[in-house]
Amino acid sequence: MKSGKHPQTQMRIALAQINPTVGKLDANADLILANMKQAAGHNVHIALFPEMVITGYPVEDLALRHTFRIASKRAVDDLAARLSSQGLGHIVAVVGYLDESANKKPQNAAAVIYDGAVVARYIKHHLPNYGVFDEFRNFVPGTESLVIRVHGVDVGIAICEDIWRSQGPVSELAARTPGLVLVPNGSPFERSKDGLREKLVKERARQIGAPLIYVNMTGAQDDLVFDGDSIAATAQGEIIARAPQFDDGMMFVDLELSCGTSTPDVVISEEPVAPYQPLIPGSAHRLDDLAQVWNALVVGLRDYVTKNNFPSVITGVSGGIDSSVVMALAADAIGREKVYGVSLPSRYSSTHSLADAADLAARIGFHYRVIEIQPMVDTFLSQLGLTGIAEENVQARVRGTTLMGLSNQEGHLVLANGNKSELAVGYSTMYGDAVGGYAPIKDLLKSEVWALARWRNAVAASRGEVEPIPVNSIAKEPSAELRPGQKDTDSLPDYATLDRILHIYIEKDEGMAGLLAAGFNLELATKVVRMVDAAEYKRRQYPPGTKISSRAFGKDRRLPITSGWREEIL
Repeated sequence: MKSGKHPQTQMRIALAQINPTVGKLDANADLILANMKQAAGHNVHIALFPEMVITGYPVEDLALRHTFRIASKRAVDDLAARLSSQGLGHIVAVVGYLDESANKKPQNAAAVIYDGAVVARYIKHHLPNYGVFDEFRNFVPGTESLVIRVHGVDVGIAICEDIWRSQGPVSELAARTPGLVLVPNGSPFERSKDGLREKLVKERARQIGAPLIYVNMTGAQDDLVFDGDSIAATAQGEIIARAPQFDDGMMFVDLELSCGTSTPDVVISEEPVAPYQPLIPGSAHRLDDLAQVWNALVVGLRDYVTKNNFPSVITGVSGGIDSSVVMALAADAIGREKVYGVSLPSRYSSTHSLADAADLAARIGFHYRVIEIQPMVDTFLSQLGLTGIAEENVQARVRGTTLMGLSNQEGHLVLANGNKSELAVGYSTMYGDAVGGYAPIKDLLKSEVWALARWRNAVAASRGEVEPIPVNSIAKEPSAELRPGQKDTDSLPDYATLDRILHIYIEKDEGMAGLLAAGFNLELATKVVRMVDAAEYKRRQYPPGTKISSRAFGKDRRLPITSGWREEIL
């Protein structure tokens, strides 16, 4: 606890919730510079930028390259000079970047820039060795805490997961009693994660005994999405400002802060700020669960397409729910004029599938064409004499080859339409419906795909717009239509049942005992578990896709392909 009274001063903090691109150091510096100009226009005293904003995040094994680390450090020094040359040196900027230790190991760092120079550096003491942080497996610990004095206020700095632990940097900062704490973050979106962030910010503000400013980046990098959700809290843990999710921008917060509460490592300025009229802070409206998921999928697809310089996307449209949702996402992400859909009917395709695909194209307005695949399928079959499942898979593979051919010819990115339920049990055809460069809904269970379709249609209706997804595509029974009268339930439990099993086995990571305790019979549970475990080799070859859960395939959950283990009751 702080004792005694300290002089007070006002201070305006800018939370720069922005979207960097991994590896584009010059462009990221330009983005910081543009936001610093905006901060100057609002008389900001400190501008806080996200974790590793100079390099983009996560950089994965780029962190292991000495040349990349040196370029990152140089970019920070160059940025400091540019800020000064453009009359912005009077604002303290806290900028995340990649540094390296004396023995050439990567270090996650934050630079404090003022008056044309980097006046202090905070080297993150700890990074967890799991998930998206694996690139720092050789991380060398640096300084435990950093406190700088700005306008007489002692400002502590922590980075991202520092605040996930009550010990280490947080406990040291608490002992040093700063008047303000700044926390730059690169925290990926997961469903329901915003509640956990808020809880942590409140707890750490109270533990340290100082207002806490938490800024997070936006945008997407490969399969990760960053949702912003930046927060400001008082020393008592009250949230006083919150930025919108998924929106790029700068939020300004005015605080009344105590001066001279600690012993700083670096003194930038002692003079308190002259009194001024503060802005009235506010909190953005929180998105509901399905709105968060839809926005995450849109941002993930948009940034994958634009940051990798694809001019357009293409996929097969069957009239089913999965391709319908993917096309609606694509139109929202990059605009319908850049979206191409192809109907690829065979002799088993139903008239309603063709009608629903055409209806989808009319509703959304994407480019649409029909290519009959039966002549190509017949040629394969006449040459190879395939029957049964082999014949069914030829249809899927002809469709995949057709889409990839159009991609090569016309430059589109092929989108795979598979969902998490199908991926879990291996209900897909390699080099068929599994082809593509990106899979927007691969982390959505089938029941969640239906829920999102209904949600998106309801949003359109509330705006007086045409509902993008045909009602029949939502209502009809799913089928791959690879043989007469085929239904998904010929091979799988109904999706409501399957998804409940998958939630327990995959999302909650419970074994057979958990499934039986939930009321599933042994035969059904064993069948589904065997299918999930046997399909790992297919999942490893599936395209990347937006991660929205804590147990996404390829990122969080990875089984050995070759394994003699069989799940059992112990």
